[in-house]
Amino acid sequence: MSLFKSLKKYILEDMSMQHIYQPVMLIELLKNQGNASEETIARVILNRDPTQVDYYIDKVRNMVGKVLRDNGITERDKEVHSLKDFQQLTQDEIEELINLCRDKLIEFEDKRGDKIWEHRATDREAISGSIRYEVLKRASRRCENCGVSVDERPIDVDHIIPRSVGGANDISNYQALCYLCNTNKGNRDQTNFSELEKTYSAREKGCLFCDIQIDKKRVIEENTLAYVIRDAFAVTEHHTLIIPKRHTLDYFSLYQPETNAINQLINSQKEKLNKLDKSIQGYNIGMNAGEVAGQTVFHCHIHLIPRRKNDVANPRGGVRNIIPGKGNY
Repeated sequence: MSLFKSLKKYILEDMSMQHIYQPVMLIELLKNQGNASEETIARVILNRDPTQVDYYIDKVRNMVGKVLRDNGITERDKEVHSLKDFQQLTQDEIEELINLCRDKLIEFEDKRGDKIWEHRATDREAISGSIRYEVLKRASRRCENCGVSVDERPIDVDHIIPRSVGGANDISNYQALCYLCNTNKGNRDQTNFSELEKTYSAREKGCLFCDIQIDKKRVIEENTLAYVIRDAFAVTEHHTLIIPKRHTLDYFSLYQPETNAINQLINSQKEKLNKLDKSIQGYNIGMNAGEVAGQTVFHCHIHLIPRRKNDVANPRGGVRNIIPGKGNY
């Protein structure tokens, strides 16, 4: 088979399209006498990637453009940025200012080297493909902060509590963030990360659910931000509590990563209980928020209550039965 027919067959029949990369690379090789450097191919791919443009549009609008506007150098009208009073400059003055800017670039690049681009580096601590898959699946392929789909914007798998302040390489300490949300998170300095870590570490002396974490005798499962125990006053067999480690009042005061961590444990416990006890046919999931709603321990906790056929005379209404007579409707 001729090279032409072989390549045509590969393109039409065998090319598995996971991304744009293969056809883009082949086009460059075909256009350049069969050869093209990695840098050339990478630049062409970059030019076809609208998310890269979006990334730097965000930098222009919300970072560099804002700094120059705040210093009275530029002004902005919608998407257009302008030098104030540009008409006052002569051509020689323009050239001199450009050269001064180039000198600043050279000085900065000589001083910082590759560190300038660390935030875009591809050699960060590797996360295995299987872990990445599980995190993205758990997040339904969406950013866990803003909700954008992976089809609209690249999604990074990121540490909730950074490794630099003791965060674990554990699936419960990973979250799916689009590059914009991840960049905004990355803009926080080390001090702020430390403060965040202190917040997650908040415990209150004398609190039952804070104290249980100390000896861990009752803890049957945990992740970075939450843990599981069986309820000491179970309403059904295997009645389970899922509890954030941070001392916080109720469900409404949880951080999003804590909600994710709790949901992970709820699903994990459901799978384990289904294997442990074949009589379980359903569940009630609930929490009490406030004294008038029945809360007695003022540290957030979520009830996972297994249900079995005929465990009550009439299960209709489920959680509606917390108000007498409101279950049957």
